Amino acid sequence: MDSYRSVSLWWDELGNDIVPTSPLTGDLEVDVAIVGGGFSGLWTARSLLSKDPSLRVAILEKEVCGFGASGRNGGWASALFAASDAKLARLHGIDAALSMRRAMNDAVFEIERACKEDGIDCHFQRGGTIMLARSTAQIAHCHEELEEARALGISEEDFHWLDANEAEKRLNATDILGGTYNPHCAVIQPALLARGLKDSVVKRGGMVFEKTPATELVPGGNGQRPSIRTPFGVVKADVVVRATEGWTSQFKESKREIIPVYSLMIATEPLNAEQWERIGLRERETFADHRHMVIYGQRTHDGRIAFGGRGAPYHFGSAIKPSFDRDADVFEKIRSTLVELFPSLSETMITHQWGGPLGIPRDWYSSVGLDRSTGLAWAGGYVGDGVTTTNLEVVSADVERNLLLVKGNVPGSRGSVVMVRNSVKVPSKAGGAK
Repeated sequence: MDSYRSVSLWWDELGNDIVPTSPLTGDLEVDVAIVGGGFSGLWTARSLLSKDPSLRVAILEKEVCGFGASGRNGGWASALFAASDAKLARLHGIDAALSMRRAMNDAVFEIERACKEDGIDCHFQRGGTIMLARSTAQIAHCHEELEEARALGISEEDFHWLDANEAEKRLNATDILGGTYNPHCAVIQPALLARGLKDSVVKRGGMVFEKTPATELVPGGNGQRPSIRTPFGVVKADVVVRATEGWTSQFKESKREIIPVYSLMIATEPLNAEQWERIGLRERETFADHRHMVIYGQRTHDGRIAFGGRGAPYHFGSAIKPSFDRDADVFEKIRSTLVELFPSLSETMITHQWGGPLGIPRDWYSSVGLDRSTGLAWAGGYVGDGVTTTNLEVVSADVERNLLLVKGNVPGSRGSVVMVRNSVKVPSKAGGAK
């Protein structure tokens, strides 16, 4: 692509000055090689280099860093996780579920801390999430969630009920009967975060090779190091990290591990002060409701509503094509839903429409792991809640220097799991692209 501005609203705001780094120009040997320049790969590289600046870390990205879901999502840095806290408690015990909950909450703060440390202005603002109840069935769902939270010891401060008046003060949508509020969410401009993390990795000494597609991930073993094959050379490493999310399905060896499902978004023109006075979102809360079809929205830094939802079809054979990023019928359904919530926007111009694939594992749990026998590691399967989970579930491993960061014996994990930031035991299983 000569210009990336059409990828999403977020990329359009970056302007035309995106110049890809030089691609790989021959064979290379490093300590850790990462396939994928999205949030998973970028947080992994940044964390490794923060712990040990002498590490040789390389990222290989087919397009440019942030081109995939990391630069197209709804901009929710939330503590939401696809599996409910109650489900985690049933599967792994209350202690593990609460550890996971605390770790996810803390990860929102960690993103803010990292942005301040690295000087990344991604318009971070912590306003929480309001989930509206607009029918009796949705009210029942809210109260069920609240009862489960209290049974687990999750406090009113962390998750509480809003009556109709309280909900309307935050977000004046139609047919509000109540809702829930969770303070553990911030809005971000995701493309700015992704490109800022790329610069941070380079400043820390990491190598970033954009326009470098990986054609095959070759496991190690029997004295051989794992490697990545590209059209420009072979990269060998002690550990190869697969951080390709929805694009994981494009490798033959992992074709059936992650299903690419499309989520599409629209953005309005900037709204005026009178419109925002009617709508609310004064703290830039993220918002949704409890309908079965996932929707998600935010108030952007320049006063737009960025709003998305599911509804795009699954494409046979887990196909991924640029033409799938746009579907006129789905865009119209998303616009109609937005107007249903806010009738005053019926004449408001829609300035941006975009979409892309997110990754859904077959068990609907995100995972992070390492196969020490092959040297292959992975992180992904975020089911649309990856902005924060990518920061939490950062993969590392033993390398030549015997670098072992934080090791966890994780209940239900698919392999030895190490996390560079949180020494908590979390389930290796983890819903819209927020």
